[in-house]
Amino acid sequence: MACYYYVPFQGHCSFRNPTLSFSLNFNFINTTHHLASSFKPFLRELEKHVFGVGVLKAAVKNTSVKLLDAFVDSAFQFVDYPLDPSQTNAAPVDEIKEAAVITNIHGDIPSEFPQGVYIRNGPNPLFGGLKSTKSVFGESSPIWVEGEGMLHALYFSKDINGNWTVVYNNRHVETDTFKLEKLRNKPSFLPAIQGDPLAVFTSFLLNLVRFGKALKNISNTNVFEHSGKLYSIAENNLPQEIDILTLEALGDWDVNGAWNRSFTAHPKRVPGTGELVTMGIAATKPFVEVGVISADGKELVHKLDLKLDRCPLSHEIGVTKRYIVFMDCPLTVDVNRLIHGG
Repeated sequence: MACYYYVPFQGHCSFRNPTLSFSLNFNFINTTHHLASSFKPFLRELEKHVFGVGVLKAAVKNTSVKLLDAFVDSAFQFVDYPLDPSQTNAAPVDEIKEAAVITNIHGDIPSEFPQGVYIRNGPNPLFGGLKSTKSVFGESSPIWVEGEGMLHALYFSKDINGNWTVVYNNRHVETDTFKLEKLRNKPSFLPAIQGDPLAVFTSFLLNLVRFGKALKNISNTNVFEHSGKLYSIAENNLPQEIDILTLEALGDWDVNGAWNRSFTAHPKRVPGTGELVTMGIAATKPFVEVGVISADGKELVHKLDLKLDRCPLSHEIGVTKRYIVFMDCPLTVDVNRLIHGG
């Protein structure tokens, strides 16, 4: 969870399914046979004009997805994940749908207080709360800080007479996985963070096959500004550009296609240059890469593989005028350890 205060108001707009690969070809025909050679041009033409339209591909994909969904529905039971009393701040609240003027204000807003917007980002799970699963493979659960990101914004504005108006709004960060589950109107991604190793690993693989990614893009950890644009972020995915006035998610920010991995939730600005330093951690090589983004946010000016031999779970990064400080934490992610129940 993190908060951000942005001054002054600025609005920006920009427009920036997993596929199961399936190919058809007729290379099984023995091309040394005269009949096969005669039929080959015809078959290629048939493949081009009939199968090339993707009808059969779509049918195979849809059937595969339906079969996998049916298997998950029958083999996995979603159950509520209980929160401890100290964790209830992560319980979900509803979207208010429309910005509301705050009329009950205790105390005074200082006259020198700047106009702007204060934004808080934090987990706000769909479907009434976080879900665990039970199956023949065992149990798997999320951790309590998971849950789709929700932005809470307070807008402070002052008229020429010095009278303040404060407006509140909130909105889910509508990532690709948020939209997918919202469309299905039920929990669909299997929790794959903690639990019985076989259940976690199976959930990981099933998510990957069904949706093209193992974990949801929850975008619930931080908000940051770069080059006049606002972003929400969770470190397992790319940042989401946010319209600061409506809180609408405008899509992934991948630095014009140059950054294609996870993005730290706490990037740092280089003193003096305005460049932004990020890092991305993965469970497979390269385990950690560091990137430097131009001050205008349009270009990745530097990218470096730290060449580590393991995947450390590092949440923060430090930046000075001369150095980037990476914290090599002892907590690591190891796929082999997970498979063997470690």
